[in-house]
Amino acid sequence: MRSAEARQMPDRNLALFDFDGTITYSDSFKPFLYYSSSRMRIVRGTVRLAPKIVGYKLGLVHASQMRQSGAAAAFRGRSEAEIRRLGAEYAKTVLPGVIRPQAVERIRWHQRRGDVCVVVSASLDVYVSAWARALELDVIATELEVAGGVLTGRYVGGDCTGTEKARRVQARYDLSRYPSVYAYGDTSEDEALLGLADKRYFRWQKLNAPVPIRRNL
Repeated sequence: MRSAEARQMPDRNLALFDFDGTITYSDSFKPFLYYSSSRMRIVRGTVRLAPKIVGYKLGLVHASQMRQSGAAAAFRGRSEAEIRRLGAEYAKTVLPGVIRPQAVERIRWHQRRGDVCVVVSASLDVYVSAWARALELDVIATELEVAGGVLTGRYVGGDCTGTEKARRVQARYDLSRYPSVYAYGDTSEDEALLGLADKRYFRWQKLNAPVPIRRNL
């Protein structure tokens, strides 16, 4: 017989989705930097970041560090309103071309069951939230820092990747209240997110054993 506390728990589950490579076919971050920046800013940023770009290609610079440096070059000193407008435009005109139908179908499957669906991403909130709004999804994503309506080039609370994904999910949701937690990811940056779940999917394949994902995947 279920306890009184258990009977008070909602029947709906929690479903956590990585964005780039899981919901999308490809990276959305770098294309947005190009989409939202002038040619001159792109050239200057590329020159300034050349050593890091080389280091990243050689595996010496982490993807998270590269993203933060790219965001600083692309957005520092720019209007928050402008970037949010471009984010909404990007979500409407570009993202539909890279979204996996399989991902949308799975999201709809969860929603028909009454589950809470959350996108948890290192990608930028300015366009992920704009895209997710139409599907009525919750979003936890990397946020750009703003001071007086102007972007500083920094992040609020750091890059939403790795263990930070798990930390932010746990800060917002009481996992013990959900009968099951589903998680969907595609790289080692999603390992901590998958670790929160009892039903894990890596590159859309179910993981039957609760083992960590190898770092070289």
